[in-house]
Amino acid sequence: MYRSLSRRQFTKMTAVTAIFVTFNPAAILKNHRNESNTIRLGGPLFTKYNNPGEWVNALTVLDYKAAYCPVDITAGEDEIRAYRNAAAKAGILISEVGVWNNPISPDETERTSAIDKCIKSLHLADEIGANCCVNISGSRNRDQWAGPHKNNLTDETFEMVVEITRNIIDAVHPTNTWFTLEAMPWAFPYSPDSYLRLIKAIDRQRFAVHLDPVNMVVSPEIYFNNGDMIKECFRKLGPHIKSCHAKDIFLREDIYTPHLDEVRPGLGALRYDIFLKELSKLKDIPLMMEHLNTQEEYDLAAEYIREVGRKNSITV
Repeated sequence: MYRSLSRRQFTKMTAVTAIFVTFNPAAILKNHRNESNTIRLGGPLFTKYNNPGEWVNALTVLDYKAAYCPVDITAGEDEIRAYRNAAAKAGILISEVGVWNNPISPDETERTSAIDKCIKSLHLADEIGANCCVNISGSRNRDQWAGPHKNNLTDETFEMVVEITRNIIDAVHPTNTWFTLEAMPWAFPYSPDSYLRLIKAIDRQRFAVHLDPVNMVVSPEIYFNNGDMIKECFRKLGPHIKSCHAKDIFLREDIYTPHLDEVRPGLGALRYDIFLKELSKLKDIPLMMEHLNTQEEYDLAAEYIREVGRKNSITV
């Protein structure tokens, strides 16, 4: 039987519900779930464009539902607004603003310049409504900005990454996007657990995860069991994931030391069936192809990813 509630009863019920949602992980995860079982695929554009209309047309021809940021940090407010509005009207999600520099460089000038670009890129991502601004944490290598170094995984470097990432986020205070770090084999983060360690240490709501599972395949053991690693990533990091990269990886068999090569999706051993199944559970998290040389290669990669999706009842 219907019974009306007093204001006091309603207020009490509302408070209890709020507490349940706040502390119930299942309730939090539900807000991130994708009920339509679809994935937004995207990639770089080889077609030149001069305005938002041409940009949208180029994406539409390729059936991309996600896109890399169409402008750089030199763009003015009007241009940024025009592309943001065009993306929204066309139903295109801008996945990420990439930085790709070394904010922990041992060279002070390079480090300062890199941090400045991170701040400007995060501001651009927030203004254009991208899912994230993404960089790597960097390297202590003086010669290779993203290269391995004996000091990359020390506690001192971890604390440096934490402090610099906090400073970048605090300089912008983003409300529409997140600052993310992509995993690297020899830099923080390098595994699901090291991601969790960073999230806890950085302690900023607008810090999140950019997932590239290929970058975490660092041994034959993980290579042959990469499906389990992918499941672990989504189990531990799911609500924090804001964008993903689509690559593949191949372990060479003609040499006697482990040699892992990045290859086009479909030419390696990455468990795309598991990757797509897990990703399809999240809402509006783009899957962005990268590191290929021609449009033909991207077309083949997209065809493979979509075919795996079809076999698993996932729309890509």
